[in-house]
Amino acid sequence: MYSQEEINSAVDAGVLSEDAAKGLRAHVVSLRERPVTDEEHFRLVSSFNDIFVAIGVVIMLFAVGAIGQAIGNAMFPVSLEDYGTRWRNDFAQLMFGGALIAGTAWALAEMFTRKRRMALPSIILLLAFVGATLATAFGLGGTIIGDPVGNDQSDTVMPVIAAISGLFAAGGAWLHWRRFAVPITIAAGAGTVAIALIATAIAIIVGTMEVEAEDQVFKILFTLMFIAGLAIFAWAMRWDISDRTRETRRADVAFWLHLLAAPMIAHPVFYALGVTEGNMVGIAGAIGVIAVYFVFGIVALAIDRRALLVSALVYVLIALTWLFDRFGAVELNFALTALVIGSALLTLSAFWTPIRQIIVGGLPENLQDKLPVSAVAAPG
Repeated sequence: MYSQEEINSAVDAGVLSEDAAKGLRAHVVSLRERPVTDEEHFRLVSSFNDIFVAIGVVIMLFAVGAIGQAIGNAMFPVSLEDYGTRWRNDFAQLMFGGALIAGTAWALAEMFTRKRRMALPSIILLLAFVGATLATAFGLGGTIIGDPVGNDQSDTVMPVIAAISGLFAAGGAWLHWRRFAVPITIAAGAGTVAIALIATAIAIIVGTMEVEAEDQVFKILFTLMFIAGLAIFAWAMRWDISDRTRETRRADVAFWLHLLAAPMIAHPVFYALGVTEGNMVGIAGAIGVIAVYFVFGIVALAIDRRALLVSALVYVLIALTWLFDRFGAVELNFALTALVIGSALLTLSAFWTPIRQIIVGGLPENLQDKLPVSAVAAPG
């Protein structure tokens, strides 16, 4: 299967005319009886060779990470007389292991991303590079301060180190994007920036206010996560608006941003309802979860993205299981829940396009003009 990006590349190279490309897309739409936009394509595996290379990449990164940890362990030995050396040793292992993984991931990306354009290995290498860059910076900061527990300012020092590390990783993601332009890179960079901003905010709040209770910290954390999720969602929509027919790499970038934003929005909402701690308030709480999921469904249909539905699915399973158990179906509560959810998802998938047309058709025209194009294809 050829991706939209590859078809566009063929047009740019003169191998395929613009009219031929449009005809090909129209033909595919007629075969599937739904628009390409509604399929929400993204490249993951183009052949088994992707999986083969991905396995080799994971093994290689694991090996260099272990070597880096050994180097850190040798350079910062543990002293039984100084407990702080235990922490410094751990941070040093994180720093050297992360540095070697980041360097190796970049080198491998030169071959498998820049030259071979392999999807799955490129995703793994990007995530490894950004994660390792974050770990390297965090390990460096931890190695410098030594024992965070024995530090009187540990409540603020560690969030500051996390914030700086997040910005460092975001810079690495930007360089990676400039070099390789892997669609998931933007989401990875946005995630590290979110980590940096949230960590900075927590450091400021904890440092200036009397916040000691764990539940207070979690409330602050999830509030900040929700705000960051909304910001990333808005940014994802900007990418989506710039490619309403989803024919370029911009649609792939939007896909990964939505995938990042969805759990950051969903989890704080259901945390506020008490689902994550198992103390959901009776029937009202369960109905609240289902109502929120219904709203998520409307939004998902309108923007033609399924990430919100997937991210919130586990909470609906919990709510429905509780309801079936509450009304006597104790032995079959989970089975009935799975049956209801599975049937609903399959029905939604089968009738996604016509349902979406109804929802989008009821929106103001100026808003419709910013949403992905969708129309039921005429049978071929």
